[in-house]
Amino acid sequence: MAGILDKLTRFARSPQGQRAISTATRKAQEMARDPKNRSKIEQLRSRLGGRGSGGTTPR
Repeated sequence: MAGILDKLTRFARSPQGQRAISTATRKAQEMARDPKNRSKIEQLRSRLGGRGSGGTTPR
């Protein structure tokens, strides 16, 4: 499993990986600005709003 994470890390730090990340970020921001997608996001948030605490699990 560590091999996959190492490859992903190396790719993310490479120039090609940086371009892919910036392209994906830009597209995600454009989609988030669309009113239709914003309403879908809000609906999903309201459905999933009460789930989980976001913290660590107690021992």
